Amino acid sequence: MRVKTVLVFLGAVALAASATAQTKASGTAQCKSDPAAPVEVGDKAGHSVAVGKAQCTWTGFKIAGIESKEGVSISQDEMNGDTVSSNGWHTASYTNGDKTTAHFQGKATVKDGKFVSGGGTWTYASGTGKFKGIKGKGTYKGTPNADGTVSYKVEGGYSLP
Repeated sequence: MRVKTVLVFLGAVALAASATAQTKASGTAQCKSDPAAPVEVGDKAGHSVAVGKAQCTWTGFKIAGIESKEGVSISQDEMNGDTVSSNGWHTASYTNGDKTTAHFQGKATVKDGKFVSGGGTWTYASGTGKFKGIKGKGTYKGTPNADGTVSYKVEGGYSLP
């Protein structure tokens, strides 16, 4: 299901920023989910689980003046009717070649298997190069696009050692 993958992207939002008294950051990630293969749990209709994957393109998100360009979200998604809960990781690549990985958690609403709305929180898990030791957290909110992609507005803060 596309919604599952979209939720994975929500994790991408985690790339945005970090905690209080830190440098603020915001941007938008447009993500396209790979087709998912949900597996029915068997306890009731509409209850299934899946692994989701989404490819994302970033706009406007920078850390220490370095722009994020693309990312990949991987998530574990649980569907209960029209509600999807996701737990995953988003790894973003920056123009200097460094990367950050953020852990995200969120919920989404779907209708007929298509993303309607969703959002959640994220926390940086790691970084490479200039971003090694990054700390931070934030939020994300998704909006569906006519082409089947989802745009995620990501906000938060970060600090570097």
